[in-house]
Parts: sequence; structure tokens; C-alpha cells
Amino acid sequence: MPLRVWNRLLRIGFISTRLQGTDGVSLETEKWANVLERAGHKCFYFAGVCDRPPDVCHITPEAFFQHPEITYINHVIFNQPIRPPDVTHRIFELKNLLKAELYRFISEFDLELLIAENVLAIPIHLPLGMAIAELVAETGFPVIGHHHDMFWERKRFLTNCVWDILNSVFPPHMPTIRHVVINSSASNQLALRTGISSTLIPNVMDFDNPPPPVDDYARQVRRDLGLTKDEYLILQPTRIVQRKGIEHAIDLVSRLDLNAKLVISHASGDEGYEYENHIREYAEQLKVPTLFIADIIKEKRGKTEEGRNIYTLEDVYPQAELVTYPSDFEGFGNAFLEALYYKRPIMVNNYSIYAFDIRPKGFKVIEFDGYITRETVETARYYLLNPEKAAEVAEYNYKLASSHFSYTMLERRLHTIITEIFGE
Repeated sequence: MPLRVWNRLLRIGFISTRLQGTDGVSLETEKWANVLERAGHKCFYFAGVCDRPPDVCHITPEAFFQHPEITYINHVIFNQPIRPPDVTHRIFELKNLLKAELYRFISEFDLELLIAENVLAIPIHLPLGMAIAELVAETGFPVIGHHHDMFWERKRFLTNCVWDILNSVFPPHMPTIRHVVINSSASNQLALRTGISSTLIPNVMDFDNPPPPVDDYARQVRRDLGLTKDEYLILQPTRIVQRKGIEHAIDLVSRLDLNAKLVISHASGDEGYEYENHIREYAEQLKVPTLFIADIIKEKRGKTEEGRNIYTLEDVYPQAELVTYPSDFEGFGNAFLEALYYKRPIMVNNYSIYAFDIRPKGFKVIEFDGYITRETVETARYYLLNPEKAAEVAEYNYKLASSHFSYTMLERRLHTIITEIFGE
């Protein structure tokens, strides 16, 4: 049931390059849609790839950030200071194609509001951001820009030949676009750099409804991973990319002096395999048993071609005795909230967004600041050897998270924004 009285129910279109899988943008989009649909709104989706029901989707392959044309454009524009004229032509040609598809999307589903999921913040798909901005300029259509990652937060986007586009579109400063950011640093920087004001809505979990008990299928996780009864499962629930700081998790496990295995849930993704190779070599050097299980972790349960069980991350979390989250940088911290939701103790690096937006709330976690200390190791070992104490801390963290990062909070803030747009 909705928590608030909505005077107007809307037909809302979400726009992203990809709405599929377990990346942060797809997950948060699903949460927003769940809250809005619970309140009575109708949600529809525009993307290059999309796993939502076909009758609510408008799929345009050119909108996918890994479309061959976009891959070529990105390779050129983020690796040299001068933009070749043919690349400019390709960018604007794709922008026109996508703008036409967006017009069709709005007409097909009779939409009243668009929510742009990160496509006006991080320039992994320049033409799509431009298409949205131009559509808004031509129509005054109301848009909520949900910004997860700003381009100035990523070093790889700072060498480019598209500053003219970045400064006008990522994000655009227009009267009918409301801007939402997920952390206070983004809010501050957005205002300083562009003069744009924003609403802060952190990532959320459904803390109003605890996860269901572990069923018989999920109980097979440890067996299928080859873990014995006396082995600890240390879970690293992230992709294998450099900013995740997975070396720290390996350091921790190597120093625990316990029978433990590090389990890494996701693959490298779209940022190459050099770091994954480094992590494999590093774990081997420190003699840390490390399982890379991306091949059996998917959005839905099932079977691999070899007949192995496929699990969801929700199946694995409850099996973990400890979650490691040693990231050097995060836009917010989905895995942090997930660990709290599944009532697991967590080790976390004191990354900047955690330090400013999460730590002051008072969560009881195993912290370190840039490198693993003896105290970090001893605290982690204490929780592993004293599961009743770990359970007490997890219960405290869950209740605290319910006050700050719940669907209730999300609905309240979305209600405020939509009321500002459409009136009482």
C-alpha cells in the first residue's frame, strides 16, 4: 500500500542505456519503479537492452552503451583532445535517431513524466543524453534526472574532445528538469560547477519488509561452492574493477588465520580484465582461497549449460559470515545497504561518501582507512568467532538503516518532487 495520499497518478517513463542485470542503476531503477507502482503510478521503460515485460518496454538497440557505434565514438572522444569531424557527424546523427525514438516512446505509452537514469550525468552514451536534452528544449517535458555518477568523478572522462557537449548536457540546466543525486558531495559539486540545485535521495532497500527465510534451494550454495562446514564464507559482492579495492579483502582473509574462502560474486564487466588478472595473481601469492562465481550468480535462479545451479545474490548473502566492501570510491554503496538488509557484519573502507553520508548515522561496522590494520583483522576475527555478537550488531544496523534508507523515505521524497512539478 502507498504510504502517502497522491492527488495525481501518472504514466512515467524510465530512460537508461541498460535496464538489465544487477548493476547499481538497474537495481535502483527497479526500486523507484516498485515504490511508484505501489502508489498507483504506471511505469514504462526505454533502453538499449531491457529485461522488463515487453508490453511496457520500448527497446532501441542504439541506446545501449555497448552498441558498436557508441563503443567507437567513446574510444575516440575520451582518448584525444581534438574531435574528428566524422565523429561529430556520427554523434549528431545518433542523437537525431534517439530523439525520434524518445518521441515515439512518449506517444506510445501516453507518458506524463520521464525519469532519466544516469544518462544525463555520466557520458557513456553522449547521443542519448543530447537527445533527452533537446527533446526537453523542444517540448518543456517534465523530467527527473536521477544522477548516480557525475562525469567529473571518473578520471577516464576528463581527457576528452567533447567539453562543449559535457558542459551543456551532463547535466542540462533547464527549468523543467528536476535533479536528484545520491550523495551530498554530488549535490555540492553540482551546485558549485553548474549552479544547479538538487534533491538528495540516497540508495535504498526495502527495510520495511525483511528478506524471506533461506529456503532449501539457497541452502545448497555452500555445498555447490565446495565449502566445508568449518569454512567461513567471506563475500565480496561487487564487480572486479579497480576502485573496489579487492586487494584489501584478500589482505584481510590472509591475516585472519582462520579456515576461510573469499567469494567474489561478479565479473569484471565493461572495464577490461587486467585488474581481474591482478586479483587472481595477488590471491595466489598470498595463498588466499578465492572463488570467482560470476558464472553462477544471475538475476534469476536456473541452471547452467553444464547443469549447475544458478543462484541470485540474495541466495548468497545469508550464507556469508562476513561481507567485505573495501572500495576506494563509490557513488553511494549498494552492497553496504545489502549487507545491512541481510543482517551480515561488514568490513568497509572509509571512502569519502561513506565518511560524509553514512558513517555519521552511527552504524557498527568493521572500518579501515586505506589499509588493513591489526585492529581491523582482530575485529573481523572476533565477529567470525562470536556469531551471537555479530547477530546483535546486525540487528542494530538493520533498525538504524530502516530509519534512513527505506522505501518509506524514498516515497516521501518522490512525492515531494512530483508535487512540485504537477502541483497539489
